[in-house]
Amino acid sequence: MTDLDTAPATRVRVPHDALLDFTTAVFTAHHVPPTRARAAAEALCHGDITGTDSHGLANLTRIYLPLLESGRSPADAEPKVLADRGATVLLDAAGALGLWQAGEAMDLAARRAADYGVGLVSVRGATHFGCAGHHALRAVAHGMIGVVAANCGHQRIARPPRGRAPMLGTNPLSVAAPAGGHPPFVLDMSTTAVPTGKVRAAARAGEPVPAGWLADDRGEPVTDPARFDSGEAHLTWLGAPGGGEYKGFGLGLMVEVLAALVPGAGLGPPAAGPAADDDIGFLVLAVAPAAVREPAGFHRDADALFGAVLDCPPVELGEPVTYPGWPEARRAADAAARGVPLTLALYGELGEVADRLGLALPGEC
Repeated sequence: MTDLDTAPATRVRVPHDALLDFTTAVFTAHHVPPTRARAAAEALCHGDITGTDSHGLANLTRIYLPLLESGRSPADAEPKVLADRGATVLLDAAGALGLWQAGEAMDLAARRAADYGVGLVSVRGATHFGCAGHHALRAVAHGMIGVVAANCGHQRIARPPRGRAPMLGTNPLSVAAPAGGHPPFVLDMSTTAVPTGKVRAAARAGEPVPAGWLADDRGEPVTDPARFDSGEAHLTWLGAPGGGEYKGFGLGLMVEVLAALVPGAGLGPPAAGPAADDDIGFLVLAVAPAAVREPAGFHRDADALFGAVLDCPPVELGEPVTYPGWPEARRAADAAARGVPLTLALYGELGEVADRLGLALPGEC
């Protein structure tokens, strides 16, 4: 029994590989080239496989298919290199599907890091790319540290502390690193208290959200998630309440600088035009420890660092201390062995997509 089985009556399990094949087929049915479609499927399903449902297949019909069907993300868009300085590259994504493009950017960054010790790829004209951690992990596959940060284009859903107007998006960032013989370290976070996906998931489920996620115009806590999309509530920053909201807001501005100001992508502030998540900017960075120290020593020290965290005595017996990336790796292993858990509602949505496109929906495990 795992923590994914807490509500067995509301979930089904679908074979891991069959779910990836189905999602790939959905993208190819929308004219995404096969290699891109597979990469996009892996990036999207990563959320469901690791238990980050808010960034998984729930967004297939809410974000990605509308992007493709509207033409805002051309299925065969060809990103262009605008500047190449060896260790640093600037790309215009040309609206390409972010689920694929972000991984390509990290692979390029890793190739440059192999030559220069670091590789930085700055991207503008991008679209939503799902879980930042999935793309940061691609650097770990090369024995490197990966950093990913993205703004939300012109989307404005969070207000500066003491401000009356929303100016920034959730502006996520991620860092992934090898952890020796342990599962990789993967920090994947929004700079707001939570991402919008968690709020909307609660709204779909008809469940309240904890105080501190949302606030009204007076700064009072809001627990009804439906009030977010109705415009009656806005996201709070990481660190709020309690006076620490300047930390989350500062991190959000940091991401805006690195991910949008540097490549020349769409900015949240100054407020002008529709608050849409078009012209997203992101930064991917690969750092190669082997360029500055002996790889075996790095591996040994990483193993000791994260092993020490896991060995920390817990406050409560049966609730071990872990680190970001460890629980997700455990869920991924469980999903590979026993199937990916999907809510009945999401499984029904995928069935509708399958019927519309003439595809076979994967059966339950």
